[in-house]
Amino acid sequence: MSAHRPFGLPAAVSAAVLLLAVAGCSSTGAAASVEVPSPPVEEAAFCQALAKELPDTVAGLERSDPEPGSELTAGWGDGAIVLRCGVPRPEKMSDPKAQGVSVNGVRWMLESTDGGPRLTTVYRKTYVEVGLDERYAHDIGPLADLAAPVARTVPCGLDPECG
Repeated sequence: MSAHRPFGLPAAVSAAVLLLAVAGCSSTGAAASVEVPSPPVEEAAFCQALAKELPDTVAGLERSDPEPGSELTAGWGDGAIVLRCGVPRPEKMSDPKAQGVSVNGVRWMLESTDGGPRLTTVYRKTYVEVGLDERYAHDIGPLADLAAPVARTVPCGLDPECG
């Protein structure tokens, strides 16, 4: 997708993201299992506020939170989309060649994993990570449903253009 931009570009450069229709996905019936982050108290408070704002559906997939249950994690589509709030700063953010996208005013760093893309917010007072399974290898559309709650609840950090 041409929306990938190095973070070294001026902050005014942001990617336009086309929302792609996601085909219906069947549920496997098994809850995903994820590691629950352990952020500092101030960051955990942002995550608790985010937890209250998260939508019931993302990209047409119903909410199905991973195990163990926590206000710091959420999921949709039985592990197709998994959010973790308060994760540590990814090492990849130090890479000047790291790729990023901007979705509805929220900036994300993109990492490819064997299971699908992983995106982590940048320039916010805590890091929010969204893992997408392989069906989203070329579709970051689910971020459109998550950007507004993140923008409302996780304040901007160092970026003056963070909205």
